[in-house]
Amino acid sequence: QVQQNVERLFTRFVEEGKATVRLREPAVDLCLSKANVINLKTFLSAVRLAHQGSDTGVLPLSPLVPAKNSDVEKPKTKMIITSRRDYPLTKSFPFSLEHLQTSYCKLARIDTRVLCLKKLRKLDLSHNHIKQLPATLGDLVCLQELDLHDNHLEAFSGALCSSGLQKSLQFLDLSQNQIQALPIEFCQLRGLVQLRLDDNALLRLPCRIGQLSHLRFLSAARNKLPFLPSDFRRLCLENLDLFGNPFEQPNPLVPNIQLKIPLTLLECAARATVNHRIPYGCHLLPSHLCKDLEVAKTCRCGSACLSSFIQITVTMNLHHVAHTVVLVDNMGGTEAPILCYFCSLDCYSQFLDRHLQSN
Repeated sequence: QVQQNVERLFTRFVEEGKATVRLREPAVDLCLSKANVINLKTFLSAVRLAHQGSDTGVLPLSPLVPAKNSDVEKPKTKMIITSRRDYPLTKSFPFSLEHLQTSYCKLARIDTRVLCLKKLRKLDLSHNHIKQLPATLGDLVCLQELDLHDNHLEAFSGALCSSGLQKSLQFLDLSQNQIQALPIEFCQLRGLVQLRLDDNALLRLPCRIGQLSHLRFLSAARNKLPFLPSDFRRLCLENLDLFGNPFEQPNPLVPNIQLKIPLTLLECAARATVNHRIPYGCHLLPSHLCKDLEVAKTCRCGSACLSSFIQITVTMNLHHVAHTVVLVDNMGGTEAPILCYFCSLDCYSQFLDRHLQSN
């Protein structure tokens, strides 16, 4: 079907026997090369007329000659560039690419031409100088693997976590960057199966990391993590690597008391909203309250608490959340401190009694 279906004709190199016809449905590029110049011009003229709805009887069509197999080029789906001198500066990337690697090219930002490759499933931008990710990266709705290993990133945008990558992205490598924290929205990337965060400057992991229910491989070695978030207990991993983090020594007997008695009206309302699963949203509450409710803490008794709580760190054997655990330190340990919250003095006292009895 050609009528009203031609997105664009690329005729810049028609004198060399080359041209491209971009269709709307299906969204493909028909690349012509090694063509007779006169015949090619006649063909393009016929395509234009057909697109405009001209009668087939007036189209300047010549008898078709079957093309040889050697003359037919399959759409290019993979391109690997590993040096700056091979990086295309004037030529565009093939529209049909599904796998693109541009490593060791000293890129300071992501090429806007790459962001137009809507069929990309794997994008490898490792070993470059990229400092910031554009929000339009989230428009690559087919992207399953994103490798940003060894760049200069200081943050991962929350807008990307709320984009089409939520459903598509399965592999993400942010290792060897300069990231100190990941946004609250990061845990919306619920399709993630493998996540690499090694060799950054992470001071904490996302507080809702347990929402990554498909995550099976997690590595955050050689960061600055003092402890793990409480939600870490919900993970179900095959492989976990937290080696080389300066984990604190847990001490349940030295609590961080943020409990306010009596509870404020805001705290009571927030706890009731979460505990009873009362629907809320930015159309009902101020946006900052919605964000606070989304990161509400959970007491050992199962009740929620917002800004009034008692916090301690306890020891957790990492084998509770992962089948294979890389040793946490050179001493052969597989344990790490994890945050624990209590909504009241009563809940903390009950925990303390059990803790002292077990020791």
